[in-house]
Amino acid sequence: MLNVDRIRKQFPIYKKYPDMAFFDSAASSLKPKVVIDAMYDYLAYNGTNVHRGVYELASIATELYEGARGDIAGFINAEQDEIIFTKSTTHGLNMLARGMDDLFEPGDEIVISELEHHSNLLPWLDLSYRKQLVVKFIPLDNGKITIENFKKVLSKKTKLVVTHHISNVMGYITPIEKMIKLASKVGAMTVLDAAQSIAHLPIDVKKMDCDFLVFSGHKMYGPNGIGVLYGKRSSIAKVNPSEFGGEMVDKVKLEGSSFKALPYNFEAGTPAIAEAIGLRESVKFLKKIGLKKIHQHELELKKYILEKLENEADIEIFNKASDSGLITFNIKDLHPHDTASFLDQYKVAVRAGHHCNQLTMKYLNQVATVRLSIGIYNNFADCDKFVEAILATRDFFKSL
Repeated sequence: MLNVDRIRKQFPIYKKYPDMAFFDSAASSLKPKVVIDAMYDYLAYNGTNVHRGVYELASIATELYEGARGDIAGFINAEQDEIIFTKSTTHGLNMLARGMDDLFEPGDEIVISELEHHSNLLPWLDLSYRKQLVVKFIPLDNGKITIENFKKVLSKKTKLVVTHHISNVMGYITPIEKMIKLASKVGAMTVLDAAQSIAHLPIDVKKMDCDFLVFSGHKMYGPNGIGVLYGKRSSIAKVNPSEFGGEMVDKVKLEGSSFKALPYNFEAGTPAIAEAIGLRESVKFLKKIGLKKIHQHELELKKYILEKLENEADIEIFNKASDSGLITFNIKDLHPHDTASFLDQYKVAVRAGHHCNQLTMKYLNQVATVRLSIGIYNNFADCDKFVEAILATRDFFKSL
């Protein structure tokens, strides 16, 4: 069991909102003091640019920034030069999709699913329009991806397989390692959206053997405005830079410029230095606690909530069997936004809407849903507060 009381003390927000039950970590997690302090220290006592200056402060900034790259590489068992800093998961996916034009011919196939976040769907649909590609969707089995259904759409024409590690709505873990092995047999590259798994499951990109993997800092108790694109050396070498300018260029010539080696050819302009330093601290924070312990804690809280709601009428839960701390639900005949607004009166924070995932809403036959997502700082008291609030919400609206 995690010592949640000790963990909560590391999050300054609880000093201001001690009674808050925050269940929206899947959208953006709260920030521990170590992350805030590391960013403040750089901004207050340094603030210089990286890679360019020869004076002491600039050298310190570069060491901090590249040290962050090294620690983040270690976190997913990648090589340091395979880690590219981006603005977000969305940014990394768009960089990939924009840089892959030369890898496809008309009629080539992309395999994807209806469970993808818009950030992991729209860039690939756009690529398919530009290059006249065929997009094939993996049939779903009770809201999850199975190997059997994946095999149905995989073919010798498949050039790219795009999927998520954990669905941001259904919460199921995708059987990604088996999918990658099957994809590699037909010569297809793989792109994995790990935004919802990076703070919950151990990831080893060498063991997984994916070609590309993306995630964001703000979903792993780190800063907003920074993400990571991992690219296996042999795979990222096939991708063209899609952003140009300072820092990424080697030689500028009118007849054709040359660019720096990995990872710098994908990092045009001044990077988010403070954010990279903060992300390094969030990685240390997660490693110190242990991802397996975190995941087990989240599953225990989820089980506790589901047991409390098991025999309650008019509460429809869409993912009871999911492998993560996500609970997606609705109160019958009540719009999700009304549910979330009413819960806020009880100081319970949840997310309501389509969760940047309209295809999944269509699959569920819902306009929108309410999503509860459990984080490292949640405890059984939070769960009790949620259950009390959701039942009170249901009873209030049913009485009207």
